[in-house]
Amino acid sequence: MLKNFFTVAIRSFLRNKAISFIHVAGLSIGISASLLIFLIVHFENSFDKFQPDRDRIYRVVMDLNMNGVDGHSSAVPAPLANAMAEVSGVDAVVPVMTFQGDAKVNVTLTESPQKIFKEQEGTIFTTAGYFSIMPFEWIAGAPERALNEPFSVVLTESRVKLYFPGLPLEAAIGKQLNYNEEVTATITGIVRDLHETTHLNATDFISYGTISKTVLKDNFMMDNWNDWMAYSSLYVKLAERNDRAGASEQVNAIAKRFRQAESQNTLTYVLQPLSDIHFNGAYNGFNQRIASKSTLWGLVLIAAFILTLACINFTNLASAQTSLRAREIGVRKSIGSSRKLLIFQFLSETFLIALLACFLSMALTPVLLDLFSDFIPAGVLFQPLAQPEVIAFLIILITTVSLLAGIYPALVLSGIKAVSILKGNVLPSGSGSTVLRKGLIITQFMIAQVFIFGAFMVSKQVNYSLHEDLGYTKDAIVYFDVDRMAKDNREPLLNEISKLPGVSKATIGFLPPATEGAAFGRITFKNQKEEIKERVQVRWGDPEFIDVYGIDVVAGRNIRKGKDVHEVMINETYAKVIGFTDPQMAINEQLFNGETPFTIVGVMRDFHESSMRSPIGSLVFLNNDNSFFFHIALTPESTGWSSSIASIGNLYNRFYPEREFKYTFFDESIAKFYKEEQNTARLLGWAMGISILISCMGLLGLVMHTSETRTKEIGIRKILGASVSNLISILSVDFIVLVAIAFLLAAPLSWWAAHKWLEGFAYKTSISLWVFVVSGVVMIVVAVVALGFHTFKTATSNPVKSLRSE
Repeated sequence: MLKNFFTVAIRSFLRNKAISFIHVAGLSIGISASLLIFLIVHFENSFDKFQPDRDRIYRVVMDLNMNGVDGHSSAVPAPLANAMAEVSGVDAVVPVMTFQGDAKVNVTLTESPQKIFKEQEGTIFTTAGYFSIMPFEWIAGAPERALNEPFSVVLTESRVKLYFPGLPLEAAIGKQLNYNEEVTATITGIVRDLHETTHLNATDFISYGTISKTVLKDNFMMDNWNDWMAYSSLYVKLAERNDRAGASEQVNAIAKRFRQAESQNTLTYVLQPLSDIHFNGAYNGFNQRIASKSTLWGLVLIAAFILTLACINFTNLASAQTSLRAREIGVRKSIGSSRKLLIFQFLSETFLIALLACFLSMALTPVLLDLFSDFIPAGVLFQPLAQPEVIAFLIILITTVSLLAGIYPALVLSGIKAVSILKGNVLPSGSGSTVLRKGLIITQFMIAQVFIFGAFMVSKQVNYSLHEDLGYTKDAIVYFDVDRMAKDNREPLLNEISKLPGVSKATIGFLPPATEGAAFGRITFKNQKEEIKERVQVRWGDPEFIDVYGIDVVAGRNIRKGKDVHEVMINETYAKVIGFTDPQMAINEQLFNGETPFTIVGVMRDFHESSMRSPIGSLVFLNNDNSFFFHIALTPESTGWSSSIASIGNLYNRFYPEREFKYTFFDESIAKFYKEEQNTARLLGWAMGISILISCMGLLGLVMHTSETRTKEIGIRKILGASVSNLISILSVDFIVLVAIAFLLAAPLSWWAAHKWLEGFAYKTSISLWVFVVSGVVMIVVAVVALGFHTFKTATSNPVKSLRSE
């Protein structure tokens, strides 16, 4: 019986090639979107699921309130790690200090001949406890002793092969590596690579005790309880049946004894579950990629909507073929076929089409992964033979699609009575089926309309964020960093670059005015009534830094250059925080960083030091010799930027021959602030295109059905003198009304969704009326174009043929 069902299904598929192609194309689009999003969601939810006792592993993080402003930090003061020995019920304490220098490590082999491996990531300082929470398989060395002594290092298998190509793994034990000319460590252990998804991706593990034996002790603030660095994180593994809340109370009690409390500021330590780390953006760790659960749910909804559109499209097209299957149904019923068997027959046809669509989707998935490579996480792979969860998902998906898309047409077709067919009435009676089909069309276009509006609004906000006056110049500026160890080369290089044609201005300073990686300090302002202590963002550089970025000075002057010059500039926001509504009044006032006084010599106009999501905060700019970023303003009218950059690169290689010249255009780094929004706009653009395509295919199905039911009416109207334009109007007006109804239903939903999304931005664009108008016009124009060909063909058909059967 099954063989007969599928034989008939194949014959039906081949007999109606055009409709079958539309069926397969529509379902393959929906299945492809669902499969791609399943791969992304499954990958993101697989993070840190492999660790033994993962429910007992936590990261110590901080909740802060600074002058009434809430904040969060995944970093903790470095001395907390040693103090954790006093906390009861803890099986393992695991400090993780990431190697400084943009997480890039130059590794030099001390053996001859010397080899240099530049910019190696993944080097951390930690203890043997790290291997109690990360289940590495040991190749050589002992996990309990490998990191006990200072200046020892454990490597992953891949790193050993990189540093010692051709050498047996065990033979690397005892050899030495030098990191950034600061740490020389002996290899005491080798572990196999972990092929699991985790936020802990270290490859070189240097013993934690090494820090205190080197100059890095001060750099990492190992004895400072009142400050911390993004590089410093701390993990704990609690004993079985130990209370998380109780452990947090002990940590806070211990830290309170050491930390110098500030009355207006509070700091609370919290134990963050391992399962929460990959999804919680509030505690974003150093060089850690955060996945948003709301974004993942948004992707799931998009997949559900697109799949729903595809199923609706199938339903409408299948329903429109009623008359084509009438004789077959009549014959089957006259020879005794039951309605149950007919339903099974039509569902098997739907299953066959869904199966073909699935195979087509599987062929398209690698192409889609490559097409969206800058949006999809790097670890997402499509290897169905090695991914049983993917096969299970596809089986469930095909079964669900077959039922959702096929059940209504199967019920309609199987419900036609043989007597009705003999009388020539092959279409189902009653208005219920017509109302349902129109309702499905409205649903399709409503979803498409929401996607159109969403794509417009996200693009509008991104455009606003990139082109609004940010308070500084961002075009024609490049920046790059230099080797911190070759400090004396900076000024000579700066002088040479300044002489180049095509270079307008050049300076040395901290990171640009708006990039990730801001530094903060506790700054005190003392007036006659009180001390105002504020955690202020600190940026520094030469006086020319202000000129390169075109930052306006609204009061006072720029800072002077010099090691002993204790002058600062503040922004307008900070001037208001310390009590000066008139910026000029803040000039010559004193600020204190610890006991060191700084004189305010200028007030800068507020500029966006972060993305438009965050309000402008307090900021101080000062002169500091500890700067390693070069900032070059190119001549705006110059057309030879590539030549100027090449000349800068040549000079760079002359002064720093061991480093690769890498530069960044400042406007590109600004755009990175909104990468998520740009990806969202791109995704919504694709969803918009797909939804419009599928909706128009569904509209075409309803046009075909309506034209089929009104063929004789159209013939009579033509004989009575109706023009082609009148007939096209008669055939089209009902569908345009459906699209208009869809727009009216989608408009308030779209406004609400856009309003909620824009709440995440401190500075945002408006929800303009023109966005509604344009998105509605786009949908109507597309619908008219989709209707045009078939309605014109029907209106120009020969009326004699349509009436001859009477």
